[in-house]
Amino acid sequence: MTDTRPDTRPLALITGASSGIGRELAREFARHGYDLVVNAEDEALESVAEEVRTTAGAEVRAVRADLRSGEGRFRLLDALDGLTVDVAVLNAGVGQGGAFVDTDLADDQEVIDLNVTATVRLAKPLLRGMVVRGEGRLALTSSVASAMPGSFQPVYNASKAFVQSFAQALAEEVKDTGVTVTSFLPGPTDTEFFDRADMADDTRIGTMKKDDPAQVAAQAFEAIMTGERKAVTGSLKAKAQGLAGKVLPDGLKAAAHRRMAEPGSAGTEDEERRTP
Repeated sequence: MTDTRPDTRPLALITGASSGIGRELAREFARHGYDLVVNAEDEALESVAEEVRTTAGAEVRAVRADLRSGEGRFRLLDALDGLTVDVAVLNAGVGQGGAFVDTDLADDQEVIDLNVTATVRLAKPLLRGMVVRGEGRLALTSSVASAMPGSFQPVYNASKAFVQSFAQALAEEVKDTGVTVTSFLPGPTDTEFFDRADMADDTRIGTMKKDDPAQVAAQAFEAIMTGERKAVTGSLKAKAQGLAGKVLPDGLKAAAHRRMAEPGSAGTEDEERRTP
């Protein structure tokens, strides 16, 4: 596919763009003069693409593909063939709640396939192209959970620990090439994540107040554009969680995560406060 867009408009790729942080990132980049390639697996992607075209006047290409599969990843890469991707935000991700001994192994594998495998397989050609050109920005959606052993969410937290380490290593590798790599770390955010992870109704983290995805996206955009290697995004509470992740021992963090993510923990915080 030949890139026929006007030379004056840069191009951003956003994966996981049909809802939540990804949708807000698409809006944010379009408001700042970017054309877009947006990706997700579900039909809501088309409505996001149409909204951004209408409200921001951006050229938007929607690529429906499930990045958990090799076929889906190749479909997205084929759609990018011939295009110059100035900014790539690998945001697509999925979680799975519950005790590891109880969860379905296939569900655990889907977390790895999307959060880890797809990230690596897409980052390789995208980053190579940027380094060859001597310019570009790659961003990965990490999480404050990357620094916490994820009791009752073990594979998800481990996958984000991989993403975080991977992003920081790449940032160091390409520091002299004109390319930047940014990881941004949201805290609990008001998206469909907890519903999809079966954590929305019976865990403390699923029922607590969460950050605005628009705020997360705006802060992530700023971090990407300024070339920051790492940025905790969202509310002051999220930033405090990021700081705690740096200083607390793993055992304390694992115990704290259990209190937040264990099935049946919803409402226990208020109950504990009322206990004499």
